[in-house]
Parts: sequence; structure tokens; C-alpha cells
Amino acid sequence: MNKVVHVAVGVITRCCEEGGVHYFLTKRLEQAHQGGKWEFPGGKVEKDETVAQALARELKEEVAIDVLSCQPLIKIEHTYLGKGLDKEGNKKADKSVCLDVFIVDNFLGEPSAQEGQGQGWFSLAELQDLDFPEANKGIIAKLS
Repeated sequence: MNKVVHVAVGVITRCCEEGGVHYFLTKRLEQAHQGGKWEFPGGKVEKDETVAQALARELKEEVAIDVLSCQPLIKIEHTYLGKGLDKEGNKKADKSVCLDVFIVDNFLGEPSAQEGQGQGWFSLAELQDLDFPEANKGIIAKLS
């Protein structure tokens, strides 16, 4: 069984002038796992670090914001299947993740992707048409 990667994820929000909420996304680099897909920013929880600490650190590193407040949204466990087969002919697990997802609605700075990837603000309706990693689809369902 694969080791589960624990990830803190930030659903960064802002209200828009016409009403409603927009969500900040980054696009995974092509060479990364699930490359070329859109995602809510975040990263691995390190040893001896709380999820809130990891979220603050990762959002500072990845999108240059300081989190002032956040609220838990959902916890998602997902296993990605690879191309190889096990002895029984089933697809082998490629990677397992546990996403601790938080709404980030109060922060300092303007989010900006720091690792050369694509970025953008999207409405909930626009999220439906974007290509996300499977594990992220539960986040969109929760926001709907």
C-alpha cells in the first residue's frame, strides 16, 4: 500500500463586484503528478506541523499571501490508480492523498502563482468546466 500524502489545501475566495464569489486556482506544471490540471493551492503537511501551519506556509510559498483566517471545508481521501497491474490484474495504486481543505477568505496580499504555473480567478460556474485532479472534484461538489 502506498504511503498517504497529507495535504493542506486553501480555497482562496474573494467577493466580486457583480455579486457572488470567485475562487483562485493554479494550474499544475505539466511534468508534475496530474500535470496540466487546475487545482486549489496548497501542499504537504510536514512532520511536527499542524494543518493550519502547513496551509499558511504553503500559501505563502506558492501564491505569496498571508492567511489571516480560514475555516475547515472538507476532508477528502483519494487514491489515484496508475497504469500498472497487480497480480490479480487490477490497476495498482499510484498515489494516495488526504486533503484537509480550508476556505481562506481573509488574507494579506494578492494571490500570484510563484512557481511559474498558470493562475486565475474563477466563478463557481466556471469551475465546472475546468480539468481538475479527481481528488479536487469533491471540493467543487462541496462548494456547489
